[in-house]
Amino acid sequence: MPVEKIKVAVIGGGLVGLSTALCITESLPQCTITVISEEFSPNTTSDVAAGCLIPHSYPDTSLDQQKSWFKETFDYLFKIANSSEAGEAGIHLISGIKSNGGYLERRKINNVWDLHGIYDVVVNCSGLGSRHLFGDHSIYPVKGQVLEVNAPWIKHFIRDGDGNTYIYPGISCVTLGGTRQNGVWSNLPNEQASKGILDRCCHLEPSLCEVSVIQEKVGLRPTRSALRIEKDILIKNGKQLTVVHNYGHGGGGYSIHWGTARKVSKLLQEVIPLPHNVYTKSKL
Repeated sequence: MPVEKIKVAVIGGGLVGLSTALCITESLPQCTITVISEEFSPNTTSDVAAGCLIPHSYPDTSLDQQKSWFKETFDYLFKIANSSEAGEAGIHLISGIKSNGGYLERRKINNVWDLHGIYDVVVNCSGLGSRHLFGDHSIYPVKGQVLEVNAPWIKHFIRDGDGNTYIYPGISCVTLGGTRQNGVWSNLPNEQASKGILDRCCHLEPSLCEVSVIQEKVGLRPTRSALRIEKDILIKNGKQLTVVHNYGHGGGGYSIHWGTARKVSKLLQEVIPLPHNVYTKSKL
């Protein structure tokens, strides 16, 4: 008699949501995963980020825990970077989820209770969406703006001072940044900000003065003084919904995403039945 799998919904299709979903499919084969998101790549905040692996500080999260998540993520990405799959690593998040039997569903969740009875557990990687879905007003946006430019001669990375000014070469373009505007919800590019970014980067690298701008991009970093990675039991009208939270990464998602995904997988294992205890459907 086939074993009925635990149905898990992951809310959020950015780097944190996809990496968490992939980690669960790899470590907990008794689960079937559906990633639900209003947007997927290339329309997520993760697509705006320059994606440089630099430690970020979360004042109210244990420093030892932060170091551990960073090391796990660094080791994971270093292994990929030295493999034959390095050039397609980002694509493998989605293909990896699908090849492990997971699903992607494009829709907006307005009420987390809409998932009750359909899924056994909800994993919340909704970032700023947690304000509305879970009433967490401690999370706020930090607006970031970057320029993607055509500068194939740039082969080195430059990051100045506090990291507000940077030049990061990529596979198809060079990313110039950036801005940090606390509490700003607008996702529209600001002309003055773009001029400031270009002026500062040209000061660091004069060869960029006549560069061709491909596009301006804006992302809202989901920022919190402490990452929220924990189990949560919601109760409403006598009904219970099990949630595992994973959000508040701010501008440091690339630096700790795999470490936090592994933590969520361990928490998820604590709230779901072990494989030999999973109920099976009767064919009668």
